[in-house]
Parts: sequence; C-alpha cells; structure tokens
Amino acid sequence: MIITGLARSKWMGIAVVCGALASCAAGPQTPSPKPPVTGTPSPAPETGPIVYKSSGHAAMDAWRDDFSARALAAGNDRAIVKSLLENISPITMWLGSQEVEVQTQTAPSDQAEFAKPIWDYLSTPLGNTRITQGQQKLATTSATLAGIEAEYGVDRQALLAIWGMETNFGGFIGRDDAANALANMAVEGRRRSLGESELFALMKILKDGDARRGDLIAGWAGAMGQTQFMPTTYVAHAVDFDGDGRKDVWKSEADALASAANYLARSGYVMGQPWGIEVLTPQGFDFSLADGTERRMAAWTAAGLSPIRGGAFETGGADVAELWLPAGASGPKYLLFKNFNVYKTYNRADSYALAVGLSGDMIAGKGGPVASWPTHLPPLTVADIRDLQTSLNALGYDAGTPDGIAGRRTKTALQNFQKARGFLADGYPTQEMLAAVKAGGPSIN
Repeated sequence: MIITGLARSKWMGIAVVCGALASCAAGPQTPSPKPPVTGTPSPAPETGPIVYKSSGHAAMDAWRDDFSARALAAGNDRAIVKSLLENISPITMWLGSQEVEVQTQTAPSDQAEFAKPIWDYLSTPLGNTRITQGQQKLATTSATLAGIEAEYGVDRQALLAIWGMETNFGGFIGRDDAANALANMAVEGRRRSLGESELFALMKILKDGDARRGDLIAGWAGAMGQTQFMPTTYVAHAVDFDGDGRKDVWKSEADALASAANYLARSGYVMGQPWGIEVLTPQGFDFSLADGTERRMAAWTAAGLSPIRGGAFETGGADVAELWLPAGASGPKYLLFKNFNVYKTYNRADSYALAVGLSGDMIAGKGGPVASWPTHLPPLTVADIRDLQTSLNALGYDAGTPDGIAGRRTKTALQNFQKARGFLADGYPTQEMLAAVKAGGPSIN
C-alpha cells in the first residue's frame, strides 16, 4: 500500500509539471533576439562593360572593348570573357612594334609548305630522325592506336604522320596563349572574323568544362594541343578517349590521337585505302591528263600507268584517282585517292598532304619516293610566281589573285598556256615557263 501511494503521488507530480510546461508553450511568446550580423555582405554582381587595364596598344584596346561587349551581349559568361581577354598583349609576329603593322611572316606565301621547293619541304618529315621517332611511337602506343583504329576506322600510320607533322609527336605544342594569339589575329585585321569565331569557341570550351583556362596553350595562329586543333575544330571533334572526364589534347596522347582520328573519319577517311601511289608513265604520255580530273583506274591503266614499284595496283577498293605531278613531268608522279584530300582538311597545301602520306608510309615500313626530284630546275621565288600569275591573267589564263603561291589554279592556267603554245603540258612553273609566258603574246583559243 505504501508503495502504491508513493507511486501515485509521483505520477501526479509529473503531470502537474507537464501541465505547467504545456501552459507555457501555449501562451504568448516573446521572440528571441536575432544574433548580430557578422562579416561583410557579398558584393553585388558586376554589370555593364568589363573594364580592362590597357594592353599598351590602342587598336587592341579598342577592339577588345568592342568584342567584349559583343560577347556579353551574346550571352557568354562574364567571368569567362574576362579571363580570356584581360591579359592580352601585342605579339610582334602579328602586330609588330607599331600599331596594326602587318608582318610579312604571317603571309601564306611565306609558310614553308608554299615557299620552299617541295623536296626541301619534305626533307624534315621524311628525314631519318622523324621516321625513327614515328616507328618508336608506333611500338609504344600500339595498344592505344589499335583501339582508335577499331573505334574510328583511321589507319595508325596516318595518325602518326599528322602527329609528327604538327608537333613532332608532342615535342612542341606551342608556347602562346590561344586567346592572346587569336586576339592578335583579330586586331591585325585580315583574319578578324576567323579570330573572333575561334575566341567564341574558346568560351564554349571553358563553359562546357572540357578544358581549364590554363590549358589553352597554342601555336602562333591559335592551334592547340599535340595535333594542333583550332578551337572550333576542338569543339566539333575533340574526344575523351582515355576516360578521365576531360578532352585533353595537350597532355593525353590518347585524347589527341583519337580526336585527330575522329576529325579525319568525319572528313571521309577510308581505312585500308592508299592516299596515293607513285606511278610510271609510258614514253609519249599526254601529261595534260594531269589536270585535276578524277578518272577510273581502268582508264589510267589503259593510258599506260603502272605502279613504280611493280605489280598490280592495290587500291583497297578505290576506283577513281587523279594524276598529280608535284614537280612536273621530270619528278615523281602520283595517282591520288580520296584520303589525300582528307589530309588536306588539316592543311590545304598539296605539299602538306604529300608529306603526311609519304611519312606515314615510311613509318609503316614502306619506302619513300622512287623517282628523283628535279633539283636541277631552279624554283621560282614568290615574286617570280606573282609575276607569272599576273602575266597568265593578262593573257586570259585565269591564275587567280597574284599571291605568290603556285597552287592548283595557277598550275592549271599554266598548263592551258602550255597546251596552247605546244609545250609539254605539265603545269610546272620554271624560269623557262616564266619567260615564255611573259613573252607569250595574245591568247590562242
């Protein structure tokens, strides 16, 4: 009984206390004072034009203010725009020591693939050092290359050749900041639209998180990484082949090579087909057939062409080709197939595509040119070629704008002149042909 009474008294006491607490909770409350505000409030986001420190070049500053405003108006992230443009400065190659001075180094006719005789241009890519390095890379990256071949359908020797041509297998990827190089291109003026388009692509690369700001190292014209992609090409074709979440064409061999393979594949590369085959021509061959026209292999065989190394033509299924005479009728002669033109999507010069094709063959263990180059024929200078183009145009043979580059249009015009005047029509510009054109008189139709 005593125990029961004590228990009842205990629980009654607890109930009283709880009731009192409940009454307090239900009654009017006095708000607790708010803790004092500490620290500094976040600043309001910046608005309006981005203010930059001067680059020391008035034309560059004016262009930057205008381009920056357009980039913001197009919806680009303010921090990204500022990070790309805030530290730009004049590069002598583009802008010289005076404002908007055009430097001759940037003229296309002064680039090696246009300015040098083709045999001089080929001496480095076909040299023992480059080929040996390529063969070493062929061995050390064989597993990666096999995976890339399976994924993209591009032969490994083509990738190695481009890798060697562009950066000596990653040995030198450039030392310029891509944004700065492209800004200089835009300010210089002749390629302003290109430079600005590529800068917009850099903004997308950073926005998408494919690369970091410090990654954007490039060559003098803004091409980036081990296989030298312009930013727009990177946006369209770069891939993360090693699976680390980034499209690192700068430090990852796998990403760089796979990105190049993706680019070539989308440009129409056909695995297992040759880029070209060196040929023999019969006595009395009509070299005017080397006019850029693609003809069926049966037609070339009927015309007397044969592989210079003997045997039958092995084309991997390709049935059409054009005949090309890179140094005229007295030098090596090639039937060119589709993959040659695919190489030219990387660089439009015929000599570049030839260097890729030949060096790839040699890395894979095939030989280089069999026929000798006509080094006894002194090549025309850039000024000579401009003179030739001007004279051909004056005679009614369309050589295009006199730019000092003996490209396909110039060679076709010369070939037409040669046919009309009874010369051997190989389209090869020599001192003899320059003199003949300048003394040519009215066009014969």
